[in-house]
Amino acid sequence: MSLPIVLLLYFISGAALVFFSMKCADYVDLLDKKTNMSGAFIGGVILAAITSLPELITSISAVTVVNKPELIIGNVLGSNVFNLVIFGATTALSVKAFANAKVGKSHLATIICTIVADLLMLGTFIIGANNTRIPYIQINAASLIILVIYFISLKFLANDDNENDEEDNSSLTLKQIITRFIIMAVGLVAMSFAVTYFTDIIDEKLKLGASFAGALFLGVVTSLPELSSSITLVRKRNFNAMVGNVVGSNMFNFTIFSVADFIAGKTPIYSLNPDKATLNMLYFGIISTVLVATSILLQRQFKKSNPTKGTKLAIYAVLGIAVCASYVTCMALSR
Repeated sequence: MSLPIVLLLYFISGAALVFFSMKCADYVDLLDKKTNMSGAFIGGVILAAITSLPELITSISAVTVVNKPELIIGNVLGSNVFNLVIFGATTALSVKAFANAKVGKSHLATIICTIVADLLMLGTFIIGANNTRIPYIQINAASLIILVIYFISLKFLANDDNENDEEDNSSLTLKQIITRFIIMAVGLVAMSFAVTYFTDIIDEKLKLGASFAGALFLGVVTSLPELSSSITLVRKRNFNAMVGNVVGSNMFNFTIFSVADFIAGKTPIYSLNPDKATLNMLYFGIISTVLVATSILLQRQFKKSNPTKGTKLAIYAVLGIAVCASYVTCMALSR
């Protein structure tokens, strides 16, 4: 296939991902209203897992289909940095709504878990992937620790007591909502396979380098579900589920390393000599995560201290813009 045709098919697949993810967000919002589960848990676990299916499927495909495990690093880390931009952009553009929103404190615990996972990955690259591999079972120690961290984060989300007090105006039953949600999730999976295939062809034709191609073409397009679903939730003023979607997706994405590591067996998925793009994504990922944590922490504190309205809005806008600037800087320095 020629490059223009491949690019066209790539963008069509991406557009399909957006459609399916927006529908998933609609049904998640309805689940939040129809059930007693908290928005933090629904957004941080259910929606985060569904919108992260493209990252999971594309990463597994990178190992089993196109045999390029190095794509996984760019895919996961690139997606995580881009996901944080979603938070930054949506809060900066809707500061008034964010200031009045109810955001569960469990999100801060999840963010701490993602920072620990970031530092764990960074330590693995600095020490050396071979030196952190567990003998006999041929699994990297980081893969096992990440799984433990993920389940710890789930415990915090499950205990969140922040509820959505909006009315349920839908005529759909709970069974209908769950059924339609599952159908949309299947559509996400199908398009994920397509995106991986076309990204591999683009990488071969443009000679971008697997890590950078993973961050740019896989990392961005597989984050489109988080982007479109988050925009949908913000329009519905469900910031709790939106924040859960973003930070929960980032924590879920780290478990992709664990899954891929188990599947790959003796094939290493962690770079023995991480390139500049990989290290930049880790550094700026940590910086962006801290900025997001600061924004959420201040949002909760301001409800108690009640500073002037202008001060609050300005701080939210600056922090949101700073997260976006961090991503742009990361991509600029990584090429």
